[in-house]
Amino acid sequence: MRFIYFDENKYSPDCPYYYVGGFMAPADQLKAIEQTISRIRYNFFGTDVLTKETEIHGKELFHGKGTFKDRKLADRMKLLEDLISLVIDHKLPIRIIQVDVLAHRKKYRYPEPEYHLALMLMLERFCDLLDQEDEFGVVFGDYEEAEMRRAILDFSQFKSAGKTLYGGRPLGRLIDTIHFGHSHYSRFLQLADIIIYLIGRFEHLVSVSEKWHEKKGLEILGRLRLEADFRIQKWP
Repeated sequence: MRFIYFDENKYSPDCPYYYVGGFMAPADQLKAIEQTISRIRYNFFGTDVLTKETEIHGKELFHGKGTFKDRKLADRMKLLEDLISLVIDHKLPIRIIQVDVLAHRKKYRYPEPEYHLALMLMLERFCDLLDQEDEFGVVFGDYEEAEMRRAILDFSQFKSAGKTLYGGRPLGRLIDTIHFGHSHYSRFLQLADIIIYLIGRFEHLVSVSEKWHEKKGLEILGRLRLEADFRIQKWP
């Protein structure tokens, strides 16, 4: 059995690319991964109790907001680097869907909603992995009420139809439904958030800032792309 954790970024005029994706982990590795995340969290917070006050969001971590206000920049970057090193060390496959929202809307007269399209493509890519490993998977996402209802409905439609819309890809490798939880109670969903934030922040960076933490973030994403089983499908 494989466990899949995913997150998304929010499309806006300032961020024209919509991303959804995450990582997949074997059931027999989850305990070791959780223990490693717990050690990393304890080293930073002095506790591993899961609360909103110890929730790791990529944007807040990178910009020193919320929970990370007044924390040293070097310590924040060390936390980010440790979490990405964990992904690399445990060889967790990462699958990301990038939708160029304006290009998508321009290309199709009646374009699929970005979330619907990207979710479908992401599930297809994880099913490709499950086929390769002859395994079944369970999918988990961050609880946001509107997105949750849409995702469950979309997923049930894909399953009922027996295949997805564009690729005609069966999703029989995925068990039950998409399960949602509050990210502040899940170390794994927080890890998915970190991955999505890094990609959304640096994948289409036009120019490199002279700021040390900007260069460091770009370097960390470069390591992830180079050293992990990392793939992005770009649409259209």
